[in-house]
Amino acid sequence: MGAALARAAQWTAAGYGTGTLEITPLNEALLNQIIKFAEDFSTRHPQEAVVVFKEPLEWKTQLDSSAFGEGYEIDGETVKSEARDEDGQPLLLLTASNLRVRNFDQLSRLLQIAMEKKLKEAQACLEANRDPIVKILGPEYGTVEGEDKSMLHLLDKVKKVDDPETEKKMKIFILLHQLDMQLLNSSLKQISKDVRLSPAAVNNEVNLLKNFSGKGEDTVLESLEYTSDYTFSNGCRAPPWRQVHGEICYLIIKPHDTDPLCITCSTAGVFLNGGELKSKGDIDYERKSDIYKDIVTFLRERSPRFVENMAKQEYTFFKEPTYEKNYQHVEAVDAKVSGQSQNHYDHTEKNIHEKVKSSVAKSKSIEKKKLEPSVKWKNTGLSAARRRVEAIQLRELKKQPRQSNGRNIHPKPKVSSKSEEVSESSSETEEDEEQPVRHQEGNTDLPSEYWGIQKLAKYLKGGNPTATVIALCSMRDFNLAQETCQLAIRDIGCLEVLINLLDTEEIKCQIGSLKILKEISQNTLIRHAIADLGGLEIMVKILDSPDKELKCLAAETIANVARFKRARRTVRLHGGIKRLVGLLACTSVRSTGLTPSQAKDTEIARCGALALWSCSKSTKNKEAIRKAGGIPLLAEWLKSSHKSILTPVAGTLQECASEPSYRLAIRTEGMIEHLVKNLNTEHEELQMHCASAIFKCAEDKETRDLVRLHGGLLPLSTLLGNSENKQLLAAVTGAIWKCAISGENVSKFHDYKVVEVLVGLLTDQPEEVLVNIVGALGECCQEPRHRAIIRKCGGIPPLVKLLTGTNQALLVNVTKAVGACATEPENMMIIDRLDGVRLLWSLLKNPNPDVQASAAWAICPCIENAKDAGEMVRSFVGGLELIVNLLKSKNKEVLASVCAAITNIAKDKENLAVITDHGVVPLLSKLANTNDDKLRRHLAEAISHCCMWGSNRVTFGESKAVAPLVRYLKSNDPLVHRATAQALYQLSEDPSNCITMHENGVVKLLLTMVGSTDETLQEAAAGCIANIRRLALATEKAKYG
Repeated sequence: MGAALARAAQWTAAGYGTGTLEITPLNEALLNQIIKFAEDFSTRHPQEAVVVFKEPLEWKTQLDSSAFGEGYEIDGETVKSEARDEDGQPLLLLTASNLRVRNFDQLSRLLQIAMEKKLKEAQACLEANRDPIVKILGPEYGTVEGEDKSMLHLLDKVKKVDDPETEKKMKIFILLHQLDMQLLNSSLKQISKDVRLSPAAVNNEVNLLKNFSGKGEDTVLESLEYTSDYTFSNGCRAPPWRQVHGEICYLIIKPHDTDPLCITCSTAGVFLNGGELKSKGDIDYERKSDIYKDIVTFLRERSPRFVENMAKQEYTFFKEPTYEKNYQHVEAVDAKVSGQSQNHYDHTEKNIHEKVKSSVAKSKSIEKKKLEPSVKWKNTGLSAARRRVEAIQLRELKKQPRQSNGRNIHPKPKVSSKSEEVSESSSETEEDEEQPVRHQEGNTDLPSEYWGIQKLAKYLKGGNPTATVIALCSMRDFNLAQETCQLAIRDIGCLEVLINLLDTEEIKCQIGSLKILKEISQNTLIRHAIADLGGLEIMVKILDSPDKELKCLAAETIANVARFKRARRTVRLHGGIKRLVGLLACTSVRSTGLTPSQAKDTEIARCGALALWSCSKSTKNKEAIRKAGGIPLLAEWLKSSHKSILTPVAGTLQECASEPSYRLAIRTEGMIEHLVKNLNTEHEELQMHCASAIFKCAEDKETRDLVRLHGGLLPLSTLLGNSENKQLLAAVTGAIWKCAISGENVSKFHDYKVVEVLVGLLTDQPEEVLVNIVGALGECCQEPRHRAIIRKCGGIPPLVKLLTGTNQALLVNVTKAVGACATEPENMMIIDRLDGVRLLWSLLKNPNPDVQASAAWAICPCIENAKDAGEMVRSFVGGLELIVNLLKSKNKEVLASVCAAITNIAKDKENLAVITDHGVVPLLSKLANTNDDKLRRHLAEAISHCCMWGSNRVTFGESKAVAPLVRYLKSNDPLVHRATAQALYQLSEDPSNCITMHENGVVKLLLTMVGSTDETLQEAAAGCIANIRRLALATEKAKYG
């Protein structure tokens, strides 16, 4: 850990003192790994955790005494741990803001107490203890440069002294050494990816964005301004005391569609800060967002309008020199050039003259048809790319004879974006072209491949068909998977020519063009460019071609291009979905030995399935595939033994399975059997798509039964062993979760020991996997034996720990699982000890109604099975008021769950008195006019228990809750009858309520229920009738004497 902090962590260059850890993604990753190590240390290594440090770790903490609870002695601002060392000294001591920790057990507990502040605490601890190993084990184990002999020293000591304490120290040292190596390795990977910003790079990007900002619909931003006009000598505008944190400057950005954004540009990247403090004329420097690599990437995440307008600027994101200026520049240079270079230059100049007069290069014709560029060039702004390349050509020629200008041309920086949108970040003026917009380590010339493709361009643009085919073949010799080659084809203007060649009648030219487009369309920028140039429309038409190779290539290229929404829409609107479905119509599905013709048909179907897979990410396209008859064809191909086509077919099905119509079709067309069969293949991607399809389809009981009947539960259980492939694991755990909704499947999973495996996977998993694992455990927990298994396998602590997360789907599932576990008293003891009930209660404040409802349901068994439930509930400050206020929710599931919780809370008289004071009676009464049987049942139970305090019975009557309750007896749900009868029995203790019940015809309804087989219902109905009868007799007696 010492070496990692010294070498890998990023510290501020403080002028005095020790400096602080910069707020960077690398440091955050290192801190999170250290926190996880320390937090889990006491559970993984309990013997070593109690070893007392040589010196305490000491730092200034943000925690106060109120954060500590059981296990600590609290005296004002002083906190001492009950755990002591041999000398009777506390192992944790907090005085004012000074904290001293003396072993890993206390350190683990402290991090759990700190909760959301644990990152700050870890940072403060490490800043104050730069080499913590010295404090933990002693100075002889300190981090040193050069040869490290600490391990040898420890081995010698172990040989000389046979002491258990020394062995524990050796193990601690080895564990810390392993952590050190792990931190160094992960930081090395992170550093190799990082490109740190500099003031120059930020300034270039700001100036570039300013050129495209201002008033008007097509500008990318309204304005972009620095908060300070003063620039320091190092190029930074941030004040010196913020520069030590790596901060460069601050910007106020006004997008067209959001509020103004105040951002910080630092060496680690760009992030949103707290904005300007109007009262102080300063900035809230606290980071409020993730860190992005540059301003453009940040704005893409924040402003849809910015993304849209950037796409419009795709090919004009440069200051374009006019033709006249370029032309004059050519003449000026021409006058200075002589000899052989002069002649060569004249030839180039002549070509440019011709291009100025006409944007379409003339070529020889074949059968009266010209192979010439499309006029779409003029309309898309792509002429800018051609003019840019011509300028580059002239400068390259100018450099050859004289090398006088001394400037280098920079390659376009690699652009990557999550949102599949296009971004270019350079300018077209000669001056700006020489400067990289992104931060680069040095000036480099464009690679030779760029110029090689440029030389081929003239043959591609202006040659006859033979020359064009040769040029296409030559172009394919380049490594088209390399981004330089891909962008060279676009920049030099070849992309338009390639698309234009698709619209000719020359099959060889079409095939050659599609082979190149298929390769380069892996690039995001190229995909958007192809769509902008109308390439998709032409490729859709090619799907009708009789040439099989041409159809294959067109479909594969469509599959690559249709990875963003606009492209998928274009394919649908031009009839592409119907044509692609038509490619699946083939008779060679089940054949094993294929003729060459059948093999070609299978290949066509594979390419069609690939394209449908890409297109199926759109809801409207899913419907179009169904209407075009795609479902039976996909079902037929799913029976195939050809692995190459099975993957795109299964991929398409799992995408479409999100629609109810597809789920029904998958079940009725017999596809479940073949999805299960393909779970046994060795192809992980195919397994993933099949498991994902089952995951989505298993919402329906019939499908869950089919999965079991076709033997799908065993391969799903087996695939849990492949925990390295997280995408496969997410799909498999999702399928197990949904299948576990059926009790018969849970019994099978018990035989396969699935619960034990799932508990083992509760740590070190991404959230999408955890959601499914916890969901599956929640379903399995409905059986008592599985609740015991989870406890014995140590599953309850990690489940409780997950209650502190923020993922809403995960919180819904984990609350259900914890609630199910709490039905066992032994489990409840563990949950209570881990403060799980308090965490569940705090989730009632979550804004998501699904989380609120799930938490309230989980609280019910916790109260039922706690040793002193009343005292536990009262210990939550403001908890009772919080749960009563949830009765104002509009969500029926929240209301039902809260009523169930109130039923359990009201069993304790003191708590019933408190919730009565908080107005529970009128709030319950307002809910009485509901038709939802689930809410009716739990509402009636809550009313029944709340009647047992003070004048609550009378208040319910005055709040008009009695008459609606009588109507509940007309429900078809026997559980509603029982709860309602119990409530009416309690309410009938008040004479006014008896009158109301009688007026609403309760006696006739209750009489039929007196004969019920449910004894509780019998007694309640009879008791209510008896109370009404006694009131009637008393009235008659009073009346007649």
